[in-house]
Amino acid sequence: MRILHAITTLDVGGAEMHLLAQVRGQSARGHEVRVVYLKGHGTLVKDFLAAGAKAVERVSFASGLAGALRSHLRWAEIVHTHLLKADMAVAVFATLAGRRSGLVSSKHNDEQVLRKPLVSFVHGLVGSLPRCTIPLSDHVARFVAEHGRVPLARQRRIYYGLDPAPFEAAAARPAAEKLALRKELGIAPDEVVFTCVARFAPQKAHDVLLKAFDVARQRPGGEKLRLLLVGDDPFGDGRRKAEALARELRLGERALFAGIRRDVPALLAASDVFVMSSLWEGLGLVFLESMATGIPVLSTRVSAVPEVVEDGRTGLLVPPSDVTALADAMGRLGQDAELRARLGAAGRGGVRKKFGLDRMVEETLAVYSELQGNRAGGR
Repeated sequence: MRILHAITTLDVGGAEMHLLAQVRGQSARGHEVRVVYLKGHGTLVKDFLAAGAKAVERVSFASGLAGALRSHLRWAEIVHTHLLKADMAVAVFATLAGRRSGLVSSKHNDEQVLRKPLVSFVHGLVGSLPRCTIPLSDHVARFVAEHGRVPLARQRRIYYGLDPAPFEAAAARPAAEKLALRKELGIAPDEVVFTCVARFAPQKAHDVLLKAFDVARQRPGGEKLRLLLVGDDPFGDGRRKAEALARELRLGERALFAGIRRDVPALLAASDVFVMSSLWEGLGLVFLESMATGIPVLSTRVSAVPEVVEDGRTGLLVPPSDVTALADAMGRLGQDAELRARLGAAGRGGVRKKFGLDRMVEETLAVYSELQGNRAGGR
């Protein structure tokens, strides 16, 4: 098949990493894949080319989106869009180009803007163009049906898939390597590291996380806690605001801002707990990465998170925006190594069973094949 993926950005994020895995899997199975993106720095362009994409191109309204897309749409048999801006824009142009029969849309998040009546109405019109909408979780499916006005009958839920091998390999590395990485970051061997890998976007509520960490570190035993924040904000000032709050709270070196890193598996393996204080979350690929590494997850009981993290079995979940509850959970995990080990072991076992990469790729390709069969049959 000739598959065109269109996505809003190609910077580091869950949707982008999911698409990278799809491109790698689809290319490995002999399909021709191209990728276009609408904005951003294109941080992952080389990664997509290395994954097998035959072409990766930035297209934008400023440069004439219709013209830039025309040759790609003529070439494609399947047009698969990702993230709201690409969903809305490319669906229209694909339909005008006669490619609606192979049009697919993936929903990676419960986009809160869809709660606005006008946006919901417009999305209901444009969202009816794809022949199939693929939400990444049951929660997102329900959200898109209610607020995006795309009926469940037109949706096919496909969970994210993860290749756990890089994370399992990082976890299996000698302890000396993990200690060396901690030393490089200024972290002592006996400290308990809570790591957050996320964009500094309002959705992730870094302010809640920093405030909770401040509370936890001032309690008995809190002097051993460290917070490692991995990620950036390429489209705003979220990181700058978080750094300002850390200074206001006088966290000093207790909270480390590491920026965008290419060694996330190693960082997770050198950590003790993954933590994220999301206000909403479509699924959270990084939860799967943390579980594959064998460390427990501490997060919020919102959206699709309970579909991934089993409270009390593979991690701990607390109410969103609750600084005290998050601080309590950080303190509990920080002082109980046995609990961390038990939760981490259970998480590692669940990733391959429910969130396998091959399953995700094959289920997605099955949707494409079904659309092609319907087209051949005149439907």
